[in-house]
Amino acid sequence: MSDTLTTPPLSLYVHLPWCVRKCPYCDFNSHEYKGGKGSALPYDAYVDALLADLEHDLPLVWGRPVHSVFFGGGTPSLFPPEFIDRFLQGASARLRFAPGCEITLETNPGTAEHGRFELYRGAGVNRLSFGIQSFDDGCLQRLGRIHDSREAEAAVKLAQDAGFDNLNLDLMYALPGQTLAMAERDLERAFALDPAHLSHYQLTLEPNTVFAARPPQGIPDEDSAWDIQEHCQALIAARGYEHYEVSAYARPQRRCAHNLNYWRYGDYLGIGAGAHGKITLGAEQAILRRWKHKHPTEYLAKAGSEAGIGGDDRIAPERRPFEYMLNVLRLVEGFSLADYEARTGLARAGIATQLQAAFDAGWLEQSGDRVRPTELGRRFTNDVVALFLPD
Repeated sequence: MSDTLTTPPLSLYVHLPWCVRKCPYCDFNSHEYKGGKGSALPYDAYVDALLADLEHDLPLVWGRPVHSVFFGGGTPSLFPPEFIDRFLQGASARLRFAPGCEITLETNPGTAEHGRFELYRGAGVNRLSFGIQSFDDGCLQRLGRIHDSREAEAAVKLAQDAGFDNLNLDLMYALPGQTLAMAERDLERAFALDPAHLSHYQLTLEPNTVFAARPPQGIPDEDSAWDIQEHCQALIAARGYEHYEVSAYARPQRRCAHNLNYWRYGDYLGIGAGAHGKITLGAEQAILRRWKHKHPTEYLAKAGSEAGIGGDDRIAPERRPFEYMLNVLRLVEGFSLADYEARTGLARAGIATQLQAAFDAGWLEQSGDRVRPTELGRRFTNDVVALFLPD
């Protein structure tokens, strides 16, 4: 093993675990709030827990600037702006936010209220990600969403009126009962809102979800889903969006910095119930994965102490090639071999056999120091990544 393991850029992920209603396809750590009519979420207590959690993890990242912050969930927009503001003030007092730090808040159109977006912007949020999923009301109902298409469009326009120009719209395809023409109409409705970024991804039946246990009728078959994907990719490209990751498309200079850092095998602190983090410990030439307890009640009781850590795992060198490829091969740009060495601490010679097998299969191509997935390779990403599994 070489001694080239260096610390990559650092991000901060903040998990806000509650939602109004759990969607039947969702496998994230999200919890319907059952506090009863008129009762509020424990906003203050949870922000206190987040800051204690952050304080406890600080020794892992002393002196390193944070380049992006991402509030995920759950439904982060359930939290009123004053609590997002209080957290960001507390976090910036403990961590150094880099100039131009991207701060994203995931937003459910069904929780959008007039006036809130101005206050989120005043708190420091400079990017919003809307979980639209579809502009077809029938599809939305079948997905168990709490908003309709009218509310989705209205929420995006409210955010734009509040001064947000860095917006992502999440759309899904291959939905129950969806045809290619319906998927095209979804995109046309999205284009009319002129977002800076689109996430366009296929519905998958994840384990331990309602849809996995009771699959809905009318999900397009694999060939139909592929036809929808190819057709939609061409439509998105024709509108000037760059396809830079399997399911991500951006206007120039509008890639999601936070997700790019994940896909480039960067570092991130994960705080909040069930949050996962990955930190490179340069002095120890080690990579640490850490996660927090999943259930909000347990998290609130233990955050900020050793008892609040759900687990720590040091990534053995033999597992790093697979982990690295699992991320970077989602990117159209691929990776550089120098970056592979810096972020895994391993010599490129150690993956020469696997790379050659991928070149021979037509899955990867090399130009100088850079390795990229081919169009065929992007279709068979799982097979390419599997080449790098440890023996």
